[in-house]
Amino acid sequence: MESTHIWLVTLGALSAVIIFDLILAILRRNTETTTTEATIWTVVYVSSAIIFGLLMPNWTSDPNAQKEFFAGWLTEYALSVDNIFVFVIILSRLKVEKKRQQLVLLLGILIALVLRGGFIAAGSAIIGRFSSAFFIFGAFLIYTAYRLLLEDKGEEEWKEDRVVTWMRKRGASTFLIALISLGFTDLVFALDSIPAIFGITRDPYIVVCANIFALMGLRQLYFLLQSLLSRLIYLSKGLSFILAFIGVKMVIEAFHGIGVHEILNIGLPHITIEVSLGVIMMTLAITAVASLTATRRDGSSVV
Repeated sequence: MESTHIWLVTLGALSAVIIFDLILAILRRNTETTTTEATIWTVVYVSSAIIFGLLMPNWTSDPNAQKEFFAGWLTEYALSVDNIFVFVIILSRLKVEKKRQQLVLLLGILIALVLRGGFIAAGSAIIGRFSSAFFIFGAFLIYTAYRLLLEDKGEEEWKEDRVVTWMRKRGASTFLIALISLGFTDLVFALDSIPAIFGITRDPYIVVCANIFALMGLRQLYFLLQSLLSRLIYLSKGLSFILAFIGVKMVIEAFHGIGVHEILNIGLPHITIEVSLGVIMMTLAITAVASLTATRRDGSSVV
C-alpha cells in the first residue's frame, strides 16, 4: 500500500500537468489543433505513462505493481480510444467548430476524471466489504463484452436525446450542450472501464494513476485519430475480447476467494498478471494490424 506522501506527490504532479493542459487549451481555444501538434503531445503523454510505469519500483514494494499498471493503463487507453468514436460523432452532429473542440474536449475529460474518481472510491469500498462483488463485476464485464461484440459502430450510436432537445429549446449554447453530452458519455464509459481495471488490480493507487494517464492525452489523441478511426474497424471486437477475458478472470478469482478451486472436477486456473498483460498487449496488436490491413486509407474495405 502506497504511503500518503506518495499519493500526494503523484496526484500533485499529475494535477499540475492537467492544469497546464487546461491553461494551454484556454489560451489556444480559437486555434485549430494540427495533426503534427497532436502527434507530438500524444507521444509526450504516452512516453510519460511509460516512464512512470518503469520508475514505479522506486516507490512501491509490490512486485506486481509495475505490470498491473501497464495492464491497467493499456486497457483504459484502449477503452478511451473507443470513447473517441462517440466523441467524434457527438461533436460532428452538434457541429462544434474545430477551433472550439479542444476546450470542450478538455473540460469533458476533467468531468470524466471527477466521475471516475467517484466510481473508483465506490468500487474500492464495495470490493473491500464484499468479496462476492467480483462475481457481479465479472458478469457485468462479460455482458458488456457481448453487447460490444454485437454493437454496430455507426453514426446511430449517438442520437440527440430529449435532454439535448430540451436544452436547445431553452437556448443553451452548442458548447454547453456538447460539454454535457461528453460528460454523460464519459459516465457511461466509466461503468465499463472501472470494473475492468479492478479485474486487473485492487490497488486504488494503480487504478487512479492508470485512469489519469489514459485520460490526460485524450484531447490530443482525438485530433490525431480523427482521420484514422474509420480504419480501426476491429477495435470493438478486440475490446470485447479483452473485457470478456477480464470478466472471466474476475469470476475465477471470486470463486477462489470463497474457497472454490474446482468445478465439476475441473481445476480453476490462477491467471497471473503476466498472462493478463500478455493477452491485452497481443489482442491490441492483432486488432490494430488486422484493422489497418483490412482497410484502405480512406477507411473503405480492401476486399
